[in-house]
Amino acid sequence: MVDVSERTAALRRRYNDCFGCGLANPIGLHLDDFVATPDELRATFNPRPEYRGFAGVLHGGIVAALLDETLAWTAMLLEGTFVVTANLNVKFRNPAPEGANYTVQGRVSERRGRRLVLAGSASAGEKLIAEATGLFLATEPVVP
Repeated sequence: MVDVSERTAALRRRYNDCFGCGLANPIGLHLDDFVATPDELRATFNPRPEYRGFAGVLHGGIVAALLDETLAWTAMLLEGTFVVTANLNVKFRNPAPEGANYTVQGRVSERRGRRLVLAGSASAGEKLIAEATGLFLATEPVVP
């Protein structure tokens, strides 16, 4: 395991109103419980009923936002850099049940200068819900 608690706390203080991870944002995703190894970041997501698309299923845009946020945190916590999304490709594998608790993960597939290729997934229990790959551009170092 890699201790990311200091960096996470510093980022939370700076961006606590962020839609994806800000715990102070009343309508946000509240992505939380980050656990890191040198190769992977994991977090949890507990959706709100307002994120529903069709009855019983999360809206696909919420799943895409969740994966985008996970990959950005992967860059911040594993690579120590803020990033912006250049492109994001999401493959939906199964319907996303609205009442489930989710585990999301991200990893760095490649880094060349400012360009990071990141990959991740979202699962509800043992069921794979969606996978994502994206090109992200580093903007500035994360300083705790």
